[in-house]
Amino acid sequence: MKELLGSPGSRSSLALRIGQCTFAAASIAVMASASSFSTYTAFCYLIASMGLQLLWSFGLACLDVYALRRKRDLRNPILVSLFVVGDWVTALLSLAAACSSAGVIVLYARDLNFCEEQDSPQCSRIEISVSFAFFSWFLIAISSHVMFWILASI
Repeated sequence: MKELLGSPGSRSSLALRIGQCTFAAASIAVMASASSFSTYTAFCYLIASMGLQLLWSFGLACLDVYALRRKRDLRNPILVSLFVVGDWVTALLSLAAACSSAGVIVLYARDLNFCEEQDSPQCSRIEISVSFAFFSWFLIAISSHVMFWILASI
């Protein structure tokens, strides 16, 4: 079977998972540094979603490290179907959280001019956090797409 970029137990999969963990952790850290994030439900949802993303990606990164060290093949149908479902769930939650947070920040920053009247560094931190969330989602979207094709080919 042809080796796809991002196949479980490969170096490219490990790189994708580490990227997902990194961007999710950065999104959480930057959002938590904004003092007023907890007053908006969408931003709390983003933190929760990125926390789930971080845990899922870290777990699969550890599994990739194990598979690389032991030279194990992780492409059996049951394991790959678990990866597909987990990737799809975390991808949908991450996309929903990033989009809702982006919608709130666009409403406050551009439509209501809230960021100009209040303290602007908080708004820029939230925008950076949302950007990191979208980067994390992009990487999980790649992973879920690859896992789907691997499951279809097994």
